[in-house]
Amino acid sequence: MINQTRQGGTFRLAFLSAVVALVATFAASAAPIPPFNVYRAEDGFTNAGISMAVVTTAVGTIAALLVLGRLSNHLGRRRTAIASLGLLLLGCLLLLNVHDIDTLLAGRLLMGVGTGLASSSLTSYIVDAAPTRPEWLAAVASSQGPMLGLTLGAIASGALVQFGPWPRDLIYLVCAGLLVLSAALIVISPETATPTPGAWRSLLPRVRVSARVRHLLPVAAAVFLATWATGAFYQAFVPALVEDQLHTHSPLVLGLVFAAYMAPSVLGAPLGGRFTSAAAQRLGMIIFLAGWIGNITAIAIGTLALFIAATMVAGAGQGIAISAATRGLLHDSTLADRAPIFSVVYVLCYSGAAFPSLISGELSNTFALPQIVLGYGGLAIVAALLTLLAARNPHIGTARNSRHGELVKVIDRNT
Repeated sequence: MINQTRQGGTFRLAFLSAVVALVATFAASAAPIPPFNVYRAEDGFTNAGISMAVVTTAVGTIAALLVLGRLSNHLGRRRTAIASLGLLLLGCLLLLNVHDIDTLLAGRLLMGVGTGLASSSLTSYIVDAAPTRPEWLAAVASSQGPMLGLTLGAIASGALVQFGPWPRDLIYLVCAGLLVLSAALIVISPETATPTPGAWRSLLPRVRVSARVRHLLPVAAAVFLATWATGAFYQAFVPALVEDQLHTHSPLVLGLVFAAYMAPSVLGAPLGGRFTSAAAQRLGMIIFLAGWIGNITAIAIGTLALFIAATMVAGAGQGIAISAATRGLLHDSTLADRAPIFSVVYVLCYSGAAFPSLISGELSNTFALPQIVLGYGGLAIVAALLTLLAARNPHIGTARNSRHGELVKVIDRNT
């Protein structure tokens, strides 16, 4: 009994360390958002250039997920997590000297690759080590850790750019420190996945999910694509939108506007645990669409307060829908399933961030920002309708299979 208690304690350390590292990863990813307007003003960066930085991050992440997404099954969660944090650290150090678009793109590419590797390894680490109760904790922690990190990173960056010394550099130094701390916590945490042969073969790009949850993918894809496209919109276009359309030049306000989308996501996610996966996705996407309608209205009349309120509504809906979709895909998953599942989840998420940003970045040379906003609103409508019509629950196995799954998890943790 004492050994089991100690084992449980070490897994709690692994769970907390992985959550802290995942939050730090996405805080670093959000750090450049408030400085984007500094780069626009001082270095002449365009909206298309900023949009390309968002696309570059997403492409780096997708490439890492496709090639490196299963690596933690073979090398272990800890090694791959530490490697991902190292890549993010290098990206932060490169962004200390941004004065041209190429440096920004190179730094964001490094951070994208690091984020992709972290997305599969750290989220799998979280699910491996999560307590069995409450049941929704693993899905919420793994899906909303990125949202919490983006929230904290955007607010901290905005505050440091506006009020701190070295407005172009300080946020990256702070993020570098957090990444080093996160790596130290991972180093002292236990491994949850036994390394297995086949690491080189795992680098061959492959995306798969178990057949038992494949019927959930179309709706999950719609949820991930629409919500992460919106997150990319806030990164690429809201800096200019807040300054040009809503008439404020404050980097802190910019950080708070981005956080207004991400923070309610973290708060809304546990609410979805009260419903079945399908019902929560429908509820979340209805709320998400209502927020987008509010955003379009706020931009039309030029009201910042309404824009922030509508952003918070959309963020809450996002949190409910994303966590529910993730919960459905993780239903009855085994330890070996988790890294591939999260690779698929994040490939869909970052595809939603990359491709609409690439298209809208090109269109920004022709169309005004309010017109681009309407395009994103149309995407929200399509995703919400698909979710309402087609959302399904995972296939529920027999009670014997369910008990067997719980027994396997207990055995995994005690061997």
